[in-house]
Amino acid sequence: MASSSSSVQPRYQVFMSFRGEDTRHNFTSHLLKALKDRGIHVFFDENELEKGEQLTPALLNAIEASKISIIVLSKDYASSEACLAELSKIMECKDSPAGQIVLPIFYRVNPSDVRHHGGPFKESFHQHFINKPEETERWKVAFSQVGNLKGWHIDGGIFDRSETGYIEDIIKVVLGKLRSKSTSVSKHYLVGIDDHIVKIVRLIEQEDISVIGIWGLGGIGKTALAEAVYSEVVSGPNKFGAHHFLLNVRERSEKNGMRSLRDDLLPQLLKEDIKIYTPRVRYKVIQDRLNNIRALVVLDDVSNLDQIDGLGVNHLGPGSKIIVTSRDRQLLKNIGVGRELHEVKKLNGDDSLKLFCNFAFKQYNPIADFRDLSMKFLSYAGGQPLALRVLGRALYGRTRDVWESTLKELEEYPEKLIFGPLKISYDGLGHLEQKIFLDIACFFTGQQKDYVTKMLEGFYGGGALSGITKLVDKCLLDDKFDYLWMHDLLQEMGRDIVRQESENPGRRSRLWSAEDVYHVLKYNKGTKLIKGISVDMSQLKALQIHPAIFRKMVNLVFIRFYCKDISCNKLFLANEDLNYLPDGLRSLCWIVIH
Repeated sequence: MASSSSSVQPRYQVFMSFRGEDTRHNFTSHLLKALKDRGIHVFFDENELEKGEQLTPALLNAIEASKISIIVLSKDYASSEACLAELSKIMECKDSPAGQIVLPIFYRVNPSDVRHHGGPFKESFHQHFINKPEETERWKVAFSQVGNLKGWHIDGGIFDRSETGYIEDIIKVVLGKLRSKSTSVSKHYLVGIDDHIVKIVRLIEQEDISVIGIWGLGGIGKTALAEAVYSEVVSGPNKFGAHHFLLNVRERSEKNGMRSLRDDLLPQLLKEDIKIYTPRVRYKVIQDRLNNIRALVVLDDVSNLDQIDGLGVNHLGPGSKIIVTSRDRQLLKNIGVGRELHEVKKLNGDDSLKLFCNFAFKQYNPIADFRDLSMKFLSYAGGQPLALRVLGRALYGRTRDVWESTLKELEEYPEKLIFGPLKISYDGLGHLEQKIFLDIACFFTGQQKDYVTKMLEGFYGGGALSGITKLVDKCLLDDKFDYLWMHDLLQEMGRDIVRQESENPGRRSRLWSAEDVYHVLKYNKGTKLIKGISVDMSQLKALQIHPAIFRKMVNLVFIRFYCKDISCNKLFLANEDLNYLPDGLRSLCWIVIH
């Protein structure tokens, strides 16, 4: 069973309850490893509470803080009073307003025996009743409740599939549930959008509307509004059989292709993987299944029609609703959005002040001594929520002298109307955090947090996770679904900082533009200043790299050449060229993303 840990984080994604003597050294340990490998934060410890010991406050807090509880019900589970106490607390959390998700695994026990306290559980409950009759009755109720929940029955028979197969299924379900849970937006972000939420929810309730568009400038709050609407609908009673929020469609399709987006969306709608490998037949089966599904789908940051067509959402069944966020009003009109087009405008003065103060003072109104300065910062943010959040977070807890010097920097920054309010926060970072910010802006936005952390640890020898956390705390980075995302404006600011290092691309620290990479490689313009290169090979002109091309790039630590299709590979490197790679290189990726 689970136990408390001495180094717990404030919140857990998954709490695991199990009987250690039954499953610790086989199924549970394998499941735990699989969860951790996918970056899921699990409350779990090797140490076990002694039989009959009271649950500690840390353990109770861990159960309450978790989004999902996984209960491995094995033959001796009910013999442990501590396990039953855990289960009772978990079922209590399931019925709370937060609505914890409970996933039971019936490990070599019959679900009917769980529901009716029979089989291997009968004697255990009899013994508990002798010593603790009232508590036992409460435990039996919880046991019956969990026995009625949908879960996995692993009987271990010769005709049963492998435990590895079950674990893969469990991981998929957990990730899907976490995605749904993670779409709720912090109340600190939800200033001035209550009326917008009400209007869009009313549109969703109208039977004759199938597509709703949310349109506005970058950084204006389209995604936050869509997340708030989605959370409002799926958290209460609704008519949808399936729902999914697909984040950053434009960026993900450009980086990884439409297939990666379909692989994310379709299992959430179909509730299964379609294992048909003939493309034409598979397409027809998926289309037929989608026709019978009433779903709510949010497509965030769409930039062209192919992204919508490629996801197949036009095949969803009657009553389905698709919410599309975009900066392109004409695109939304082209997909049939008319009166359902909802424009997100800049915040007015009052709402701007509330949002700024939320981050700068942790309250809706400014402290009296800072009101005059607050109003000056608002004029630079121009009603843009992203700028207000970043500025407020950068100034939180600072003295008036710091506020005044920051305002002076903002006034002197040449790009103040675009990047000025955002760059203030960047300038306040430590040297390592600045490097991490630029690396993510140039190379790693949209990548798995675990992968990025390991790469950065390789570059800098430590401090990467702490640096990432600081960037998230300062609103310069988002950690969503265990992927790292950076707003377009912040990413462009980071790349602009790198571009300003030199007019000559070969004298910049990071290269990502196909044009710049082509110029440096074709004309052998690399220098010791280049530390990383990442480029989509499909954007390059065909190029055979000179054998000694990397000789002068002695500080190069990262190379990533990628494309979505083998036919798009336009960069060619002979095997012997690898002899010229710098000794300090930490990562070389040359991949085709399917």
